[in-house]
Amino acid sequence: MAAMASVCRAGGSVCASSSRCAPTPVARSASGLGSVTFFESFPRRFLSQKYHTVPAQFLGKSYKLRAQSPNHQGGEEPEDEQIPEVSPKLPSIPYGLITGLASVGFLETGYLTWAKVTGGSVTCPIGAGCSDVLDSSYAYVFGVPLALIGMVAYGSIAFLSGNRLLARDSSGKEEEVWARWLLLGGTTAMAVASSYFMYILTTKLGGASCAFCVGSALLSLSLLFSTLPVRGPSFGSSSPVNWKRLQLAVGATVVVGLSVAFGDANSAFARSGEIDLPPVEPEVVTISTSKEISLAKHLQSIGAKMYGAFWCSHCYEQKQMFGREAMKFVDYVECYPEGYRKGVQLAKACDAANIQGFPTWIIKGQTYSGEQDFEGLAKASGFDLAKLK
Repeated sequence: MAAMASVCRAGGSVCASSSRCAPTPVARSASGLGSVTFFESFPRRFLSQKYHTVPAQFLGKSYKLRAQSPNHQGGEEPEDEQIPEVSPKLPSIPYGLITGLASVGFLETGYLTWAKVTGGSVTCPIGAGCSDVLDSSYAYVFGVPLALIGMVAYGSIAFLSGNRLLARDSSGKEEEVWARWLLLGGTTAMAVASSYFMYILTTKLGGASCAFCVGSALLSLSLLFSTLPVRGPSFGSSSPVNWKRLQLAVGATVVVGLSVAFGDANSAFARSGEIDLPPVEPEVVTISTSKEISLAKHLQSIGAKMYGAFWCSHCYEQKQMFGREAMKFVDYVECYPEGYRKGVQLAKACDAANIQGFPTWIIKGQTYSGEQDFEGLAKASGFDLAKLK
Protein backbone atom coordinates (compact mmCIF):
# COMPACT_ATOMS: atom_id res chain seq x y z
CA MET A 1 0.00 0.00 0.00
CA ALA A 2 1.41 3.27 -1.11
CA ALA A 3 2.55 5.49 1.70
CA MET A 4 0.20 8.41 2.33
CA ALA A 5 2.20 11.60 1.90
CA SER A 6 1.84 14.02 4.70
CA VAL A 7 1.05 17.67 3.93
CA CYS A 8 2.54 20.49 5.93
CA ARG A 9 2.72 24.22 5.57
CA ALA A 10 5.81 26.29 6.21
CA GLY A 11 5.95 30.00 5.55
CA GLY A 12 2.84 29.65 3.41
CA SER A 13 4.29 26.99 1.04
CA VAL A 14 2.73 23.59 0.45
CA CYS A 15 4.84 20.45 0.02
CA ALA A 16 4.15 16.72 -0.24
CA SER A 17 6.71 14.61 1.52
CA SER A 18 7.05 11.89 4.04
CA SER A 19 9.68 13.92 5.80
CA ARG A 20 9.55 17.31 7.50
CA CYS A 21 9.23 20.18 5.13
CA ALA A 22 12.06 22.68 5.02
CA PRO A 23 11.05 26.21 5.90
CA THR A 24 11.14 28.80 3.15
CA PRO A 25 13.07 32.06 3.50
CA VAL A 26 11.15 34.84 5.23
CA ALA A 27 11.74 38.48 6.10
CA ARG A 28 13.97 39.37 9.00
CA SER A 29 12.87 41.66 11.76
CA ALA A 30 14.41 45.06 12.34
CA SER A 31 16.41 43.62 15.25
CA GLY A 32 18.16 41.06 13.03
CA LEU A 33 16.42 37.87 14.39
CA GLY A 34 16.03 34.71 12.43
CA SER A 35 13.08 33.61 10.34
CA VAL A 36 9.56 34.36 11.54
CA THR A 37 6.18 33.08 10.60
CA PHE A 38 4.02 34.44 7.80
CA PHE A 39 2.05 36.67 10.12
CA GLU A 40 5.20 37.99 11.74
CA SER A 41 6.59 38.88 8.35
CA PHE A 42 3.48 40.78 7.34
CA PRO A 43 4.27 44.47 6.65
CA ARG A 44 5.08 46.13 9.93
CA ARG A 45 3.00 49.21 9.25
CA PHE A 46 -0.12 47.09 9.71
CA LEU A 47 0.93 45.09 12.73
CA SER A 48 3.69 46.69 14.77
CA GLN A 49 3.78 50.42 14.00
CA LYS A 50 2.55 52.65 16.75
CA TYR A 51 0.53 55.51 15.37
CA HIS A 52 1.22 58.92 16.84
CA THR A 53 -1.06 61.90 17.03
CA VAL A 54 0.07 65.53 17.49
CA PRO A 55 -1.77 67.42 20.23
CA ALA A 56 -3.41 70.64 19.12
CA GLN A 57 -1.12 72.76 21.29
CA PHE A 58 1.91 71.56 19.31
CA LEU A 59 0.52 72.41 15.90
CA GLY A 60 2.62 74.99 14.08
CA LYS A 61 5.87 73.59 15.53
CA SER A 62 8.34 71.29 13.80
CA TYR A 63 8.61 67.66 14.99
CA LYS A 64 10.18 64.46 13.73
CA LEU A 65 7.91 61.38 13.87
CA ARG A 66 9.38 57.87 13.57
CA ALA A 67 7.84 54.40 13.64
CA GLN A 68 8.95 51.84 16.22
CA SER A 69 8.78 48.06 16.22
CA PRO A 70 9.19 45.54 19.06
CA ASN A 71 12.53 43.86 19.54
CA HIS A 72 13.22 40.36 20.75
CA GLN A 73 13.09 41.45 24.40
CA GLY A 74 9.69 43.07 24.10
CA GLY A 75 11.09 46.61 24.12
CA GLU A 76 10.95 49.17 21.34
CA GLU A 77 13.64 50.31 18.97
CA PRO A 78 13.43 53.07 16.36
CA GLU A 79 13.56 52.00 12.77
CA ASP A 80 16.34 53.25 10.54
CA GLU A 81 13.87 54.88 8.18
CA GLN A 82 12.30 58.08 9.51
CA ILE A 83 9.19 59.93 8.48
CA PRO A 84 10.08 63.32 6.91
CA GLU A 85 10.05 66.34 9.22
CA VAL A 86 6.72 68.15 9.48
CA SER A 87 7.18 71.96 9.24
CA PRO A 88 4.52 74.69 9.35
CA LYS A 89 4.06 76.67 6.18
CA LEU A 90 4.52 80.42 6.49
CA PRO A 91 1.62 82.52 5.19
CA SER A 92 2.06 84.40 1.96
CA ILE A 93 3.30 88.01 2.18
CA PRO A 94 2.85 90.43 -0.79
CA TYR A 95 6.46 91.57 -0.94
CA GLY A 96 5.93 93.18 -4.33
CA LEU A 97 3.08 95.34 -3.04
CA ILE A 98 5.00 96.28 0.12
CA THR A 99 8.07 97.26 -1.91
CA GLY A 100 5.98 99.39 -4.27
CA LEU A 101 4.11 101.24 -1.50
CA ALA A 102 7.29 101.87 0.48
CA SER A 103 9.03 103.19 -2.66
CA VAL A 104 6.21 105.71 -3.22
CA GLY A 105 6.54 106.85 0.40
CA PHE A 106 10.32 107.14 -0.01
CA LEU A 107 9.90 109.42 -3.04
CA GLU A 108 7.30 111.58 -1.28
CA THR A 109 9.33 112.09 1.89
CA GLY A 110 12.49 112.50 -0.18
CA TYR A 111 10.91 115.44 -1.99
CA LEU A 112 9.86 117.02 1.32
CA THR A 113 13.32 116.46 2.79
CA TRP A 114 14.96 118.08 -0.23
CA ALA A 115 12.65 121.10 0.11
CA LYS A 116 13.41 121.34 3.84
CA VAL A 117 17.18 121.13 3.37
CA THR A 118 17.35 123.57 0.46
CA GLY A 119 14.79 125.96 1.92
CA GLY A 120 12.57 125.71 -1.15
CA SER A 121 8.80 125.96 -1.16
CA VAL A 122 6.55 122.90 -1.31
CA THR A 123 3.81 122.68 -3.91
CA CYS A 124 0.76 121.05 -2.38
CA PRO A 125 -1.03 118.83 -4.93
CA ILE A 126 -4.41 119.27 -3.21
CA GLY A 127 -5.38 122.19 -0.98
CA ALA A 128 -3.08 124.97 0.12
CA GLY A 129 -1.95 124.30 3.68
CA CYS A 130 1.08 122.05 3.18
CA SER A 131 3.68 124.78 3.70
CA ASP A 132 2.12 125.99 6.95
CA VAL A 133 2.01 122.47 8.38
CA LEU A 134 5.50 121.51 7.21
CA ASP A 135 6.95 124.74 8.60
CA SER A 136 5.26 124.38 11.99
CA SER A 137 6.99 123.33 15.20
CA TYR A 138 5.32 119.92 14.84
CA ALA A 139 7.36 119.18 11.72
CA TYR A 140 10.40 118.26 13.85
CA VAL A 141 11.13 115.47 16.34
CA PHE A 142 14.02 116.28 18.67
CA GLY A 143 15.23 118.80 16.12
CA VAL A 144 15.18 116.33 13.20
CA PRO A 145 12.75 117.02 10.32
CA LEU A 146 9.91 114.52 10.21
CA ALA A 147 10.34 114.27 6.45
CA LEU A 148 13.89 112.93 6.91
CA ILE A 149 12.73 110.38 9.50
CA GLY A 150 9.95 109.27 7.15
CA MET A 151 12.38 108.92 4.25
CA VAL A 152 14.64 106.65 6.32
CA ALA A 153 11.64 104.57 7.50
CA TYR A 154 10.15 104.09 4.03
CA GLY A 155 13.58 103.38 2.57
CA SER A 156 14.27 100.70 5.17
CA ILE A 157 10.95 98.96 4.53
CA ALA A 158 11.47 99.11 0.75
CA PHE A 159 14.99 97.68 1.06
CA LEU A 160 14.01 94.87 3.42
CA SER A 161 10.92 93.86 1.44
CA GLY A 162 12.71 94.13 -1.89
CA ASN A 163 15.53 91.95 -0.59
CA ARG A 164 13.08 89.24 0.46
CA LEU A 165 11.29 89.54 -2.88
CA LEU A 166 14.52 88.70 -4.69
CA ALA A 167 15.95 86.13 -2.25
CA ARG A 168 12.90 84.36 -0.79
CA ASP A 169 13.33 81.21 -2.93
CA SER A 170 17.00 80.75 -2.10
CA SER A 171 17.11 81.88 1.52
CA GLY A 172 16.67 79.91 4.70
CA LYS A 173 13.48 79.86 6.70
CA GLU A 174 15.07 81.52 9.74
CA GLU A 175 16.08 84.63 7.77
CA GLU A 176 12.63 84.76 6.19
CA VAL A 177 10.83 84.69 9.54
CA TRP A 178 13.06 87.34 11.12
CA ALA A 179 12.54 89.60 8.12
CA ARG A 180 8.80 89.32 8.66
CA TRP A 181 9.22 90.33 12.30
CA LEU A 182 11.16 93.44 11.26
CA LEU A 183 8.55 94.34 8.65
CA LEU A 184 5.71 93.96 11.14
CA GLY A 185 7.49 96.06 13.77
CA GLY A 186 8.50 98.75 11.27
CA THR A 187 5.09 99.13 9.64
CA THR A 188 3.40 99.16 13.06
CA ALA A 189 5.64 102.02 14.20
CA MET A 190 4.95 103.97 11.00
CA ALA A 191 1.17 103.46 11.19
CA VAL A 192 1.03 104.54 14.85
CA ALA A 193 3.20 107.60 14.15
CA SER A 194 1.04 108.62 11.17
CA SER A 195 -2.12 108.28 13.26
CA TYR A 196 -0.53 110.47 15.94
CA PHE A 197 0.38 113.10 13.32
CA MET A 198 -3.19 113.11 12.00
CA TYR A 199 -4.37 113.74 15.57
CA ILE A 200 -1.96 116.69 15.83
CA LEU A 201 -3.12 117.97 12.45
CA THR A 202 -6.76 117.88 13.51
CA THR A 203 -6.55 119.11 17.09
CA LYS A 204 -3.44 121.28 17.28
CA LEU A 205 -3.22 122.78 13.81
CA GLY A 206 -6.89 123.53 13.39
CA GLY A 207 -7.50 120.83 10.78
CA ALA A 208 -5.13 122.45 8.29
CA SER A 209 -5.05 120.88 4.84
CA CYS A 210 -1.92 118.81 4.11
CA ALA A 211 -2.14 116.36 1.21
CA PHE A 212 1.34 115.01 1.92
CA CYS A 213 0.41 114.24 5.53
CA VAL A 214 -2.80 112.42 4.56
CA GLY A 215 -1.02 110.54 1.78
CA SER A 216 1.73 109.37 4.12
CA ALA A 217 -0.84 108.17 6.65
CA LEU A 218 -2.67 106.14 3.99
CA LEU A 219 0.60 104.60 2.80
CA SER A 220 1.62 103.65 6.35
CA LEU A 221 -1.73 102.00 7.10
CA SER A 222 -1.63 100.13 3.78
CA LEU A 223 1.85 98.82 4.60
CA LEU A 224 0.65 97.63 8.01
CA PHE A 225 -2.33 95.77 6.54
CA SER A 226 0.00 94.14 4.00
CA THR A 227 2.19 92.69 6.75
CA LEU A 228 -0.55 91.54 9.17
CA PRO A 229 -0.35 87.83 8.12
CA VAL A 230 3.20 87.71 9.50
CA ARG A 231 4.39 85.01 11.87
CA GLY A 232 7.79 85.21 13.48
CA PRO A 233 10.04 83.63 16.10
CA SER A 234 9.78 84.54 19.74
CA PHE A 235 12.22 82.24 21.50
CA GLY A 236 10.93 79.31 19.48
CA SER A 237 7.24 80.24 19.47
CA SER A 238 5.11 81.68 16.69
CA SER A 239 1.96 82.23 18.70
CA PRO A 240 -0.26 85.15 17.57
CA VAL A 241 -0.05 86.47 21.13
CA ASN A 242 3.55 87.42 20.42
CA TRP A 243 2.54 89.54 17.42
CA LYS A 244 0.17 91.46 19.67
CA ARG A 245 2.85 91.98 22.27
CA LEU A 246 5.26 93.23 19.65
CA GLN A 247 2.73 95.67 18.19
CA LEU A 248 1.64 96.92 21.62
CA ALA A 249 5.26 97.47 22.69
CA VAL A 250 6.18 99.29 19.46
CA GLY A 251 3.01 101.40 19.46
CA ALA A 252 3.43 102.44 23.09
CA THR A 253 7.08 103.37 22.50
CA VAL A 254 6.19 105.54 19.50
CA VAL A 255 3.38 107.36 21.31
CA VAL A 256 5.52 108.06 24.38
CA GLY A 257 8.45 109.21 22.27
CA LEU A 258 6.36 111.59 20.16
CA SER A 259 4.59 112.95 23.23
CA VAL A 260 7.94 113.81 24.79
CA ALA A 261 9.27 115.25 21.53
CA PHE A 262 6.22 117.44 21.02
CA GLY A 263 6.18 118.61 24.63
CA ASP A 264 7.81 121.94 23.80
CA ALA A 265 5.62 122.36 20.74
CA ASN A 266 2.51 121.73 22.80
CA SER A 267 3.64 124.31 25.32
CA ALA A 268 4.22 126.84 22.57
CA PHE A 269 0.78 126.13 21.20
CA ALA A 270 -0.79 126.61 24.61
CA ARG A 271 0.87 130.03 24.82
CA SER A 272 -0.50 131.03 21.41
CA GLY A 273 -3.72 132.21 23.05
CA GLU A 274 -1.76 135.13 24.51
CA ILE A 275 -0.68 136.40 21.05
CA ASP A 276 -2.15 139.75 20.06
CA LEU A 277 -0.53 141.18 16.92
CA PRO A 278 -1.62 144.55 15.57
CA PRO A 279 -2.14 144.71 11.77
CA VAL A 280 1.22 146.29 10.95
CA GLU A 281 2.71 145.27 7.61
CA PRO A 282 6.51 145.32 7.24
CA GLU A 283 7.73 147.85 4.71
CA VAL A 284 8.87 146.62 1.29
CA VAL A 285 12.34 148.07 0.74
CA THR A 286 13.53 146.57 -2.56
CA ILE A 287 13.52 148.68 -5.72
CA SER A 288 11.44 147.41 -8.63
CA THR A 289 12.81 147.09 -12.14
CA SER A 290 10.85 147.45 -15.35
CA LYS A 291 10.23 143.71 -15.63
CA GLU A 292 8.63 143.45 -12.14
CA ILE A 293 6.45 146.47 -12.88
CA SER A 294 5.43 144.99 -16.25
CA LEU A 295 4.49 141.66 -14.66
CA ALA A 296 2.56 143.38 -11.86
CA LYS A 297 0.55 145.41 -14.37
CA HIS A 298 -0.16 142.28 -16.41
CA LEU A 299 -1.39 140.41 -13.32
CA GLN A 300 -3.64 143.32 -12.46
CA SER A 301 -5.07 143.41 -15.99
CA ILE A 302 -6.19 139.77 -15.90
CA GLY A 303 -7.67 139.99 -12.38
CA ALA A 304 -5.01 137.91 -10.59
CA LYS A 305 -4.97 138.24 -6.80
CA MET A 306 -2.45 137.56 -4.09
CA TYR A 307 -3.83 136.55 -0.66
CA GLY A 308 -1.57 136.90 2.36
CA ALA A 309 -1.15 137.85 6.01
CA PHE A 310 0.91 140.66 7.47
CA TRP A 311 2.71 138.26 9.83
CA CYS A 312 3.60 135.76 7.11
CA SER A 313 7.31 135.74 6.25
CA HIS A 314 6.73 134.06 2.89
CA CYS A 315 4.26 136.80 1.95
CA TYR A 316 6.85 139.41 2.78
CA GLU A 317 9.45 137.67 0.63
CA GLN A 318 6.96 137.57 -2.24
CA LYS A 319 6.41 141.31 -1.93
CA GLN A 320 10.15 141.88 -1.81
CA MET A 321 10.51 140.00 -5.09
CA PHE A 322 8.22 142.52 -6.82
CA GLY A 323 9.64 145.55 -5.06
CA ARG A 324 8.05 148.67 -3.66
CA GLU A 325 6.93 150.25 -6.97
CA ALA A 326 5.53 147.06 -8.53
CA MET A 327 3.52 146.15 -5.42
CA LYS A 328 1.37 149.23 -6.03
CA PHE A 329 -0.09 147.39 -9.04
CA VAL A 330 -0.45 143.93 -7.45
CA ASP A 331 -3.99 143.20 -6.27
CA TYR A 332 -3.09 142.11 -2.72
CA VAL A 333 -5.75 140.90 -0.23
CA GLU A 334 -4.89 141.02 3.47
CA CYS A 335 -6.61 138.13 5.26
CA TYR A 336 -6.16 139.56 8.78
CA PRO A 337 -6.87 143.28 8.38
CA GLU A 338 -7.79 143.66 12.08
CA GLY A 339 -4.74 141.92 13.48
CA TYR A 340 -4.12 138.41 14.72
CA ARG A 341 -5.25 137.12 18.12
CA LYS A 342 -7.15 134.23 19.64
CA GLY A 343 -10.53 133.69 18.02
CA VAL A 344 -9.88 136.02 15.08
CA GLN A 345 -11.44 134.98 11.79
CA LEU A 346 -10.24 135.25 8.20
CA ALA A 347 -11.42 138.18 6.18
CA LYS A 348 -14.62 137.38 4.26
CA ALA A 349 -12.84 137.64 0.90
CA CYS A 350 -10.23 135.09 1.99
CA ASP A 351 -12.83 132.78 3.49
CA ALA A 352 -14.91 132.93 0.30
CA ALA A 353 -11.81 132.02 -1.75
CA ASN A 354 -11.14 129.07 0.61
CA ILE A 355 -7.63 130.27 1.43
CA GLN A 356 -5.76 127.64 3.48
CA GLY A 357 -2.24 129.06 3.57
CA PHE A 358 -0.15 132.09 2.71
CA PRO A 359 0.72 133.36 0.27
CA THR A 360 -1.89 132.06 -2.20
CA TRP A 361 -2.29 133.26 -5.77
CA ILE A 362 -5.48 132.87 -7.76
CA ILE A 363 -4.71 133.37 -11.44
CA LYS A 364 -7.25 132.67 -14.18
CA GLY A 365 -9.30 130.58 -11.78
CA GLN A 366 -6.33 128.43 -10.73
CA THR A 367 -4.93 128.36 -7.18
CA TYR A 368 -1.18 128.46 -6.60
CA SER A 369 -0.04 127.90 -3.03
CA GLY A 370 3.18 129.19 -1.56
CA GLU A 371 5.74 131.70 -2.69
CA GLN A 372 6.07 131.84 -6.50
CA ASP A 373 9.08 132.88 -8.56
CA PHE A 374 8.99 135.38 -11.43
CA GLU A 375 8.98 132.77 -14.22
CA GLY A 376 6.23 130.76 -12.54
CA LEU A 377 3.92 133.75 -12.25
CA ALA A 378 4.65 134.77 -15.83
CA LYS A 379 3.84 131.28 -17.12
CA ALA A 380 0.67 130.96 -15.03
CA SER A 381 -0.62 134.36 -16.15
CA GLY A 382 0.41 134.06 -19.80
CA PHE A 383 2.86 136.95 -19.61
CA ASP A 384 5.14 137.14 -22.66
CA LEU A 385 8.69 137.29 -21.34
CA ALA A 386 9.93 138.14 -24.83
CA LYS A 387 8.55 141.66 -24.35
CA LEU A 388 11.18 142.27 -21.72
CA LYS A 389 14.06 141.74 -24.17
